[in-house]
Formats: sequence, structure tokens, C-alpha cells
Amino acid sequence: MSKPENTDHIWSRAEIDSPCIKICVIHPESRLCTGCLRSIDEITAWSRMSPEARKTVMAELPSRAGQITKRRGGRAGRVT
Repeated sequence: MSKPENTDHIWSRAEIDSPCIKICVIHPESRLCTGCLRSIDEITAWSRMSPEARKTVMAELPSRAGQITKRRGGRAGRVT
């Protein structure tokens, strides 16, 4: 069985890096991606944004972490 090919090079560009970490799940309450903390609109527009607009979004991301409550899975996530 062969090892799968690494395709990360497909996502690399010469512009400001995307904060995407390939965990793309939109939180139902905050409407932010739980992986990168961007809104759907920001994710959609990212490739068309100016470098300055991207820098602005990147600077705001750390402050958004508190807007998302982590899901609890397994036993801890069950309603008793």
C-alpha cells in the first residue's frame, strides 16, 4: 500500500498565509469557523482581499477565540 501524496503545496501562494488549519466547521452560534476563526464571508473573500484587508482580519482572529465554546464529545457531551 503506497503512502498518500502530500498535497499541501496546492494551497501555498506568494501572498499572506491563510489562517486555515483544515478543520472547517462553522460554529452555529458565532457563525465562525472553529478552525481558523474567520466568518464565512471572510473565508469566501480571502482570495480577493487586499494584503491590508487580510492583515486586518489576521489581527482580529486572536480576540475571536472566546466567541466559540468547544463541543464536548463522548460521555462528557451526553445530556443526563
